[in-house]
Amino acid sequence: MYNGKDELTIIQEDIQRAIQKPAPQWAMLIDLRRCTSCKACTAGCIAEQKSPPGIIYRPVYEEETGTFPKVTRRFTPRPCQQCDNPPCVPVCPVPDGKATWKSTKGVSNGIVMINYTECIGCGNCVTACPYKARNLDAGALYTDSTPAVQAYETLPAWEYGKKWPRVKDERPVGAARKCHFCVHRLKAGMVPMCVSTCICRANYFGDLSDPESLIAKVMKENKTRVLTSVKSQPVKDKPSAKESDAVALAKKIGYPGAGPVFGDKAATKPRVYYILP
Repeated sequence: MYNGKDELTIIQEDIQRAIQKPAPQWAMLIDLRRCTSCKACTAGCIAEQKSPPGIIYRPVYEEETGTFPKVTRRFTPRPCQQCDNPPCVPVCPVPDGKATWKSTKGVSNGIVMINYTECIGCGNCVTACPYKARNLDAGALYTDSTPAVQAYETLPAWEYGKKWPRVKDERPVGAARKCHFCVHRLKAGMVPMCVSTCICRANYFGDLSDPESLIAKVMKENKTRVLTSVKSQPVKDKPSAKESDAVALAKKIGYPGAGPVFGDKAATKPRVYYILP
């Protein structure tokens, strides 16, 4: 609750007000003092985007520090940081920013976008991201090894406001994928799925250029930090020749990461902020 009102209600009102502007300055704030690692945000995101195996837009890192009996744990959700200086964009070989770019207008303003149709699946952006927030879609289904592929796995997703059927060898299979602040929901004035599913109200989202927005108020009241990078998770098994390039690349970079590295600022200029315990 914030001043006696549910945070989600306030965030919804903030978003509906922001989408009337020509270029809202979207940002996310995550209060790690509230996060319990229930992973409702992770599950909600997978359901919303119909994410296949090997694609996870919002992992939650778990850390334990100290010596018994003085032990503490910290849980850190990690969406795409929607950097204002995104290292993933300049390494893309597709000219004129047709495959991936930093949006500078409209409802998607400030969001790093991907056009699945234009993406050639080279993986340059995957390796360039210091947050391990991107991966190539290997085309797998959760029910591949079962007697029959289930129909729900082939239902279309609506990322970036477009219908994307799950069809073998057709995009987004083979393309780079990542969090996009649920831009398709924002266009409808809705709260991003990870924010709406958080039972702890640990997420704030809105337009930072609006001083009356909840996120602007909470950031003013608290010291915030940003991610400078994400540690790799250990590679247990080397990629085999039978595995796709997407799987091999994910193992090589340690996708989706193992632990956060925080700082007061980062060269990437992320739009995701954190309140640390």
